[in-house]
Amino acid sequence: MLKMTSKNANRQRRHARVRRKVKGTATCPRLNVFRSNAHIHCQIIDDTAGNTLVSCSSVEMKLENGGNIEAAKTVGTELAKRALAKNIETVVFDRGGYIYHGRVKALAEAAREAGLKF
Repeated sequence: MLKMTSKNANRQRRHARVRRKVKGTATCPRLNVFRSNAHIHCQIIDDTAGNTLVSCSSVEMKLENGGNIEAAKTVGTELAKRALAKNIETVVFDRGGYIYHGRVKALAEAAREAGLKF
Protein backbone atom coordinates (compact mmCIF):
# COMPACT_ATOMS: atom_id res chain seq x y z
CA MET A 1 0.00 0.00 0.00
CA LEU A 2 1.34 3.43 -0.96
CA LYS A 3 1.70 6.08 1.67
CA MET A 4 0.12 9.37 0.64
CA THR A 5 1.92 12.57 1.60
CA SER A 6 0.42 16.01 1.36
CA LYS A 7 1.72 18.76 -0.90
CA ASN A 8 2.76 20.73 2.18
CA ALA A 9 4.71 17.78 3.61
CA ASN A 10 6.56 17.44 0.29
CA ARG A 11 7.24 21.20 0.28
CA GLN A 12 8.62 21.03 3.81
CA ARG A 13 10.93 18.18 2.78
CA ARG A 14 12.22 20.25 -0.18
CA HIS A 15 12.64 23.26 2.11
CA ALA A 16 14.69 21.23 4.61
CA ARG A 17 16.92 20.04 1.77
CA VAL A 18 17.51 23.62 0.62
CA ARG A 19 18.08 24.82 4.21
CA ARG A 20 20.99 22.40 4.63
CA LYS A 21 22.92 24.60 2.21
CA VAL A 22 21.33 28.03 2.60
CA LYS A 23 22.34 29.78 5.82
CA GLY A 24 21.75 33.42 6.67
CA THR A 25 24.48 35.33 8.48
CA ALA A 26 24.64 38.85 9.91
CA THR A 27 26.47 40.09 6.80
CA CYS A 28 24.28 38.18 4.32
CA PRO A 29 20.93 37.21 5.89
CA ARG A 30 18.35 34.84 4.41
CA LEU A 31 15.21 36.09 2.65
CA ASN A 32 12.52 33.49 3.38
CA VAL A 33 9.20 33.28 1.50
CA PHE A 34 5.96 31.64 2.63
CA ARG A 35 2.85 31.66 0.49
CA SER A 36 -0.67 30.51 1.21
CA ASN A 37 -3.67 30.58 -1.08
CA ALA A 38 -4.78 33.94 0.26
CA HIS A 39 -1.53 35.71 1.21
CA ILE A 40 2.25 35.88 0.89
CA HIS A 41 4.73 36.49 3.71
CA CYS A 42 8.48 37.12 3.63
CA GLN A 43 11.13 37.86 6.19
CA ILE A 44 14.85 38.48 6.33
CA ILE A 45 16.49 36.26 8.96
CA ASP A 46 19.91 36.12 10.61
CA ASP A 47 20.26 32.37 11.31
CA THR A 48 23.39 32.68 13.45
CA ALA A 49 21.55 34.81 16.03
CA GLY A 50 18.12 33.38 15.26
CA ASN A 51 16.59 36.84 14.73
CA THR A 52 14.12 38.14 12.19
CA LEU A 53 15.59 41.43 10.99
CA VAL A 54 12.82 42.60 8.62
CA SER A 55 9.42 41.17 7.74
CA CYS A 56 6.55 42.03 5.44
CA SER A 57 3.31 40.37 4.38
CA SER A 58 0.21 41.01 2.35
CA VAL A 59 -1.82 40.65 5.58
CA GLU A 60 0.15 43.40 7.30
CA MET A 61 -0.12 45.69 4.26
CA LYS A 62 -3.91 45.06 4.14
CA LEU A 63 -3.90 44.32 0.40
CA GLU A 64 -7.31 43.64 -1.11
CA ASN A 65 -6.22 40.41 -2.82
CA GLY A 66 -3.04 39.18 -1.15
CA GLY A 67 -2.80 35.95 -3.10
CA ASN A 68 -1.93 37.24 -6.55
CA ILE A 69 1.22 38.28 -8.42
CA GLU A 70 0.57 42.01 -8.01
CA ALA A 71 0.42 41.60 -4.24
CA ALA A 72 3.69 39.62 -4.31
CA LYS A 73 5.36 42.45 -6.26
CA THR A 74 4.09 45.01 -3.75
CA VAL A 75 5.31 42.95 -0.78
CA GLY A 76 8.73 42.41 -2.41
CA THR A 77 9.18 46.11 -3.05
CA GLU A 78 8.15 47.04 0.50
CA LEU A 79 10.46 44.41 2.01
CA ALA A 80 13.41 45.77 0.01
CA LYS A 81 12.65 49.32 1.20
CA ARG A 82 12.54 48.20 4.83
CA ALA A 83 15.76 46.19 4.43
CA LEU A 84 17.63 49.08 2.82
CA ALA A 85 16.44 51.34 5.65
CA LYS A 86 18.19 48.94 8.07
CA ASN A 87 21.36 48.86 5.89
CA ILE A 88 20.73 45.33 4.57
CA GLU A 89 21.77 45.24 0.91
CA THR A 90 22.71 41.63 0.15
CA VAL A 91 20.66 38.57 1.05
CA VAL A 92 20.54 34.90 0.12
CA PHE A 93 17.16 33.83 -1.31
CA ASP A 94 15.26 30.96 0.30
CA ARG A 95 12.24 30.03 -1.80
CA GLY A 96 10.77 27.93 1.03
CA GLY A 97 10.47 24.73 -0.99
CA TYR A 98 8.25 26.39 -3.60
CA ILE A 99 9.00 26.38 -7.31
CA TYR A 100 10.72 29.62 -8.44
CA HIS A 101 7.70 30.62 -10.51
CA GLY A 102 4.66 32.86 -10.26
CA ARG A 103 4.27 34.72 -6.95
CA VAL A 104 7.64 33.62 -5.53
CA LYS A 105 9.45 34.78 -8.67
CA ALA A 106 7.48 38.06 -8.76
CA LEU A 107 8.40 38.82 -5.13
CA ALA A 108 12.09 38.07 -5.78
CA GLU A 109 12.28 40.19 -8.92
CA ALA A 110 10.45 43.11 -7.27
CA ALA A 111 12.90 42.99 -4.34
CA ARG A 112 15.84 42.99 -6.79
CA GLU A 113 14.43 45.95 -8.71
CA ALA A 114 13.96 47.86 -5.44
CA GLY A 115 17.66 47.47 -4.59
CA LEU A 116 18.27 44.14 -2.80
CA LYS A 117 21.15 42.06 -4.16
CA PHE A 118 20.93 38.25 -4.34
